[in-house]
Amino acid sequence: MKKTSALGMGLDALFEKNDILDSDISYDPKEKSVVKLLDVEPNKEQPRKNFNKESLEELAASIKEHGLLQPILVTEIKGSKGKYRIISGERRWRASRIAGLSEIPVIVKDLSKQQIMEISLIENLQREDLNAVEEARGYDVLIKEFGLTQDAVAKRVGKSRPVIANALRILSLPDYVISSLEKEEISAGQARSLIPIKEKMPEDEFKKFVDIVKAKNLTVREIEAFAKKLSTKPKIIIKEDPADIYIREIEKDISARWGRKIKISGVGKKGKIEIEYYDADDFNDLIETLKNKE
Repeated sequence: MKKTSALGMGLDALFEKNDILDSDISYDPKEKSVVKLLDVEPNKEQPRKNFNKESLEELAASIKEHGLLQPILVTEIKGSKGKYRIISGERRWRASRIAGLSEIPVIVKDLSKQQIMEISLIENLQREDLNAVEEARGYDVLIKEFGLTQDAVAKRVGKSRPVIANALRILSLPDYVISSLEKEEISAGQARSLIPIKEKMPEDEFKKFVDIVKAKNLTVREIEAFAKKLSTKPKIIIKEDPADIYIREIEKDISARWGRKIKISGVGKKGKIEIEYYDADDFNDLIETLKNKE
């Protein structure tokens, strides 16, 4: 089986190394069987919650033409008679249902709840199918429900511990911010930039700021500039537009570098930059400076 370079301890490692999981769960073509689609159900605890409708329709069209070429990994539901729960392959199962299949190929494995969670999480991480919230919640389950440390989670998914810690910080945001992230009203970068602001603002003011971020689609840099100003004035109440705060910070930075007053103004996507000079010689120096800028 070819190793996945994206994650050092990916699915292949889980399938092939007994020191990662309690048992060898490598695929064996002889284990493949065909079951009724209605006898298979999704795993409610799997990390991925959102499935792109258009992508599912495209996959369903392919399945209609070529069939379901890759079996779905399932485990038999304890105490049931021929009922199965998906470990890996829910997207293919959903597309097969859309395609109208009555039966699907599966590989049945007897796995622990922790093994199922790890496989589901890693499969989606390898395919970059998880949004920031789903990824964080997946790590959170491994830590809280199965008692893993951040280091242990990092080892299993092939990421560094700081990456895991940074991903988990998303969950410290209020529910309305997490909801906005899930709905793609804000990006993961914007959400992470909001974390230090949340810790320094009253709840009602922070909520107003989040609304501004969404309405004006503030960049990460603009949010960080506001956070920087907030760190020096922790009692700040939102009166100035955060985008204007970002511009003021840029003005200060350039003015300090060039030793002259800089003013930036604009409306919408257009604007102008005014650079002061103080006499004829200073004007010539400024022109030379601008000419020499790469």
